[in-house]
Amino acid sequence: MASPPLEPHVVIFPFMAHGHTLPLLDLSKALSHRRIKVTIITTPSNVKSISENLAYHPNIIILPIPFPTDIDALGLPRGIENTSQLPSMDFWFPFVLATKQLQKPFEQVLQSMRDSKSLPMCVISDFFLGWTLKYCQDFGVPRLVFHGMGVLSMAICKSVLVHRPHLKAKSVSEPLDFPGLKLPFVLYTSELPEMILQVGDANDPFSQYMFEVSEADINSWGVIVNSFEELETGTVSSFESFYEKGAKAWCLGPLNFYEKVEGGVANNYISEVHINQKKQGLVLTEWLNEQGTLGSVIYVSFGTQADLSGAQLDEVVFGLEEAGVPFVLVVRSTTWSPPNGLEERLKGKGLITREWVDQRQILSHRAVGGFLSHCGWNSVIESISAGVPILAWPMIAEQCLNAKLVAEGLGAGLGIKKVKDHSGSGFEVSRQAICEGVRELMLGGEKGRSAKERAQALGRVAWRAVQKGGSSYQALGKLADQLRASSAQ
Repeated sequence: MASPPLEPHVVIFPFMAHGHTLPLLDLSKALSHRRIKVTIITTPSNVKSISENLAYHPNIIILPIPFPTDIDALGLPRGIENTSQLPSMDFWFPFVLATKQLQKPFEQVLQSMRDSKSLPMCVISDFFLGWTLKYCQDFGVPRLVFHGMGVLSMAICKSVLVHRPHLKAKSVSEPLDFPGLKLPFVLYTSELPEMILQVGDANDPFSQYMFEVSEADINSWGVIVNSFEELETGTVSSFESFYEKGAKAWCLGPLNFYEKVEGGVANNYISEVHINQKKQGLVLTEWLNEQGTLGSVIYVSFGTQADLSGAQLDEVVFGLEEAGVPFVLVVRSTTWSPPNGLEERLKGKGLITREWVDQRQILSHRAVGGFLSHCGWNSVIESISAGVPILAWPMIAEQCLNAKLVAEGLGAGLGIKKVKDHSGSGFEVSRQAICEGVRELMLGGEKGRSAKERAQALGRVAWRAVQKGGSSYQALGKLADQLRASSAQ
């Protein structure tokens, strides 16, 4: 019997950063399994990595558009098309500004689709690509925005931008009160994301840009969220209140679970292919397999954006050594080397790698029982979904809010102690704090045991959310139905 025809397609336009792209690739696969054709827009140098991730998904098409070449005035080095290639985070804003020059190619894509009578049901584009809204409106296509954040963190950030004059606490020791938003933890001004606090001066280029993308955000048709309703209870409606025209937040996550649920044997084969392509992946898997005790290893990674000094990395490895817990440490720095004699002392006790790692596979390995993390949202949702508690060390962006949610709101992790005096130490978290945090989480401390139990319980809820009948599974179906109905009008 012939297969039924494909549904009208969806266009997905990720921001050129790994953390923003991967969840949308997971969403692409989920839509593909529902026989919805997906067109992913990206730039040429990002095509290879995206293609490898989407192997065996013929219903997903990658459409490259040229990255701007007229970027000299922005001070952005040529040849960089992904934030992972930036020499430092000082180049992040120039990179974001450069992406605004993708407007004409994007318009041409939609025009071509109109000419061929194949306009998409919707365009899902990143928050930082707010200019896509104008062209979506010009062509009568709904735009859904993707932030790469959880609902609560987004709601707090929006509340700060909207209610800033009314959020001034009487003192630094007095918690903030957010109108219409009930927080599962106490929050102080000093704990708000620095990036949001910077927004305020309409003449400042960064503030102006944030105002532009925020305005496009609240006027979009809806919001895609890589989370599940049970994790965001009581916050979704408050978050939706910031949007115009009744826009809905669609909690569809954990997006990485759909491939496990619906990918079947093909997914297992794809994973093996990726492992075989990465020699370090095999070494890491073998090392984890050799760890005899269930949940005995702590995984340590700080994402692709944060830069740790050499002094801070020294403190990390010394703290891990003192804790006496087996560990896997992923190091992004190309200049740091382990202190003399450390690697010899750590043989069989810890593994330090500078190579690409499959974080999701590591977190799901039976030997891994904890995650020392920067608390980027992808890492948070992947760790919770795997039932692995987090030792939270936030660094940039909204990670401080994610860390509060994990440790205090959900009880699925612990916070790490930071050094108050930064005078010449070269680090903000000491080896003692790392040692104490790791031991509490991993060696049976009362708080650690509670965090582990809570993380495991949330992991079970996350798995049910994407199963048939689960909250995220149903939300994805309703989203597709509403888009079909809208495109048919």
